[in-house]
Amino acid sequence: MPRRGSPRPAIELELFPFLSVLVCTIGTLILLIIVVTSQILSNQRQVTIIARSESGQNQTKTPRYIECQGNGIIIHPSQDLVLKEDIDSPSSALRRLLDEVSSRRNEEYLIVAIRPDGIDVFDKVRNLIEKENIDIGFEPIDEGWRLKIKNPSLRSAK
Repeated sequence: MPRRGSPRPAIELELFPFLSVLVCTIGTLILLIIVVTSQILSNQRQVTIIARSESGQNQTKTPRYIECQGNGIIIHPSQDLVLKEDIDSPSSALRRLLDEVSSRRNEEYLIVAIRPDGIDVFDKVRNLIEKENIDIGFEPIDEGWRLKIKNPSLRSAK
């Protein structure tokens, strides 16, 4: 005969340890998302200009670089600043650069990086470059972007 006594205790399943692990995992993932997002938003954008043709091949000519800004132009890699009012000056660094590139027009050309506030400066520079029959390429870049020029064969000004 079966015993009648105290009923068997019911098996209880405790979910507290599982839920605490789940909450900790979700909290860690949220923290990770916040950190990654803040790093992405705080990093200054950088643009690299590489002289290549549309097919992705390097050009046979060596590029020289100019950056047009609102207050004037910067000649890279020497970082020479030519103010907006001195662009037309025959003794400016821009005029020397144009003379150098013009004398080696079969070997060199100019790439102009244009900031949003440098469009009117670019118009003046482009007119000067086209008067010299120098090949030109240009790339608009955003105001907050840092310009990085990637060309190991840059020659220094002679």
